[in-house]
Parts: sequence; structure tokens; C-alpha cells
Amino acid sequence: MAKKDSLKLNIAVIHPDLGIGGAERLIVDAAVELASHGHKVHVFTSHHDKNRCFEETISGTFPVTVYGSFLPRHIFYRFHALCAYLRCLFVALCVLVMWSSFDVILVDQVSVIIPLLKLKKSTKVVFYCHFPDLLLAQHTTLLRRVYRKPIDFVEEITTGTADLILVNSKFTASTFANTFKHLHARGIQPAVLYPAVNVDQFDEPKSIKPIFLSINRFERKKNIDLAISAFAMLNALKDGDLQGGFDKRLRENVEYLEELKSLAEREGVSDRVNFITSCSTAERNSLLSQCLCVLYTPKDEHFGIVPLEAMAAQKPVIACNSGGPVETVKHGATGYLCEPTPHEFSLAMAKLIQDTQLAEKMGLEARQHVTESFSRTIFGRRLNRYLVDVARCKRD
Repeated sequence: MAKKDSLKLNIAVIHPDLGIGGAERLIVDAAVELASHGHKVHVFTSHHDKNRCFEETISGTFPVTVYGSFLPRHIFYRFHALCAYLRCLFVALCVLVMWSSFDVILVDQVSVIIPLLKLKKSTKVVFYCHFPDLLLAQHTTLLRRVYRKPIDFVEEITTGTADLILVNSKFTASTFANTFKHLHARGIQPAVLYPAVNVDQFDEPKSIKPIFLSINRFERKKNIDLAISAFAMLNALKDGDLQGGFDKRLRENVEYLEELKSLAEREGVSDRVNFITSCSTAERNSLLSQCLCVLYTPKDEHFGIVPLEAMAAQKPVIACNSGGPVETVKHGATGYLCEPTPHEFSLAMAKLIQDTQLAEKMGLEARQHVTESFSRTIFGRRLNRYLVDVARCKRD
């Protein structure tokens, strides 16, 4: 092994809420892979529900410590960003006061804690930017704009204090440069580190049923209504499963699920659509094994882990022709990239339902594609190299 890979680090990972979303999947994969490289890894968070989390967080591969779970996530369903900042600042403060120095601290989503963590000069901070938060927040009213102005300013300033910035796709790297113009002018450029999927967890499909599967959190930005409307447009209606992260603590999850159920009723497909609000990894893998293909409906998604999971499970993906899926789905080979309209999606769905052999062929190509380019082993090797280099004050 190369000399630089022989360095064993004491690594802290700080994540706001250790649930079951794509950001959480990346953080869990990062912790697992870094531990496999011989590093000592400890994950810190403000919330960790052992009944609603990825199995690796409770398997003992790495310890998870929770600080600040008593702090509110919102104030009367408002000020989510401010509350997230306060929760993460509390976690960071606890790490600083109650733990000895770490060689590297990996932070994602909330950059405001980076300057605080850098008070310990011996510690290097790596920030993983899934997407600029200021682009995800609403600025629709004067009050919102006034509220967001200092938060957006702080986000850019604090992001620039990291020793190394990583992003999840070329699309996000381009967006980063266009959004954080002052950082770009200073020559601060993030490195691209694609998220990954554990290919080995998916067995070869034993059977294929005419089922279309959508896996997403029940949030409006995931555009799940596109899947229902496209499904309704098919001439030969089959079955569909809509599986996603559902957290009753989140008002939007509850409201959007009811909206989707109402849409299915109006489209006349409520008896053919199955809403699954929560399931284990094994149950999700079983759904993937049986379906014909996976529908991925978010528009301009900064990356999207679901297409990788679908392709690793040997299933073609129908996704929007924008954002991260453009970099992961090979159009016509491992799935279809479509305009985000029910008509375009239904045409792609019809091709696969009329030719299941084509779906099987695409699935085989998809599995090989993910294995070669997006496996967790490759992700872990690249992340390890970045962290080892930054610990030695190098920039890859």
C-alpha cells in the first residue's frame, strides 16, 4: 500500500439529523468506508432514531453520539434553517469541549460550524456540499428574504473557511461556482466526489413483475406526482409502488402524502398504487428485485442516490434529463432520461412494459456501469485519499 494510505486518522463526522435520506446514506457510507481503511471514526448528530435509521448506524461499525436532541427543529413550523444552525452549533460545541482533538472533521449540510471547529488548530475540516442551501430555501416574500439574507451570507463565508470542499457532482460544482461568486473569485474550487452504492447488497433479480417503483422522501421537491400522472397515462395499466422516507415529525411529509393519495384518486389509479411510508433496507431491496424499473422524478436533483441503487439492483431507471442523473444514467443503455412531463415518462415506461427483454438487458448494463464507476469501494478509496492528503496539509 502506498505510504500516504498507511496514515491512520482519528476522524469525526458531524451530520445534522441521521435519518434515512440520500445525504444520510452518503455519511453512513463515508463512515463505513473510512473505518474499513483503518481510521477511527466517530459520528456526531443532533438526532438519531434507532427505529428509523440505516442499519449500519446501530451495528457497531462506528459509534454514534447524539447531542441536542431536545432543541427544536422549528418554531411553529418556521425558522427551520435557524433551528438547524443552532442544533449543529450545539453539537460542534459539545465535540470541542468534551472530546480531544480529531485529525479531520468531516462536516456536511451545515457550514456555519466550520469556523468553530477550526478553533482547534491541529484539526482539519472537510466540508461536503450536497447543494448550496440558499438555493433550496424559499425567498418568495419580503419577510423570507430578510430572514434568509444573513443566513445566505453566513453560508458562503463559512463554507470558504473549510480546508477542503467536496461536492457530489459536476452539476453541483458548476452551481457552486455560480452561486458562491466570491469564493469562485478567490480561486476556491470544490473537488467532485460522487456518492456511491453498496453493489453487493443487491442479489440478482429472481423475478420481474410489471411494477413501476418510485423511491423518494414524501416531499414536494421530489415531484412524485409526476410518477402518478405518468402511470395514469399508460394505456395498459399495471401496478406501482411509491416507497419513500416518511417522518411524521415533518409537516410536509404528512401533507404531501395526502396530496399524492388524492391525486391517485383523481387519476383513477388509487387501487393500483401502493404507498409505503417506511421500510427496512431488506424490504426496499425486495421491492427493487421484483419491479420492472424505477421512476426517479426530481427535477434538477443535485445528485440522486436512488438511480444508483436501482441500477445496482439490475433495474433500468427513468429519470429527468437534468441534474445529477445526467451524470449517472446512460440514456438508452441503463435507462431513459426524459423531460419532466407525464407524457415523456409514460412513453419510456411503455417501451419497457412492451419489451421486458429490453428491461433485462438494460438492467445488466446498469449493474456493470455502477460496479465500474459508483461502487462504495471506489468512493471509499477516493474519500480516504482526500482526507489523508488534507491531514498532511495537501490539496488533491
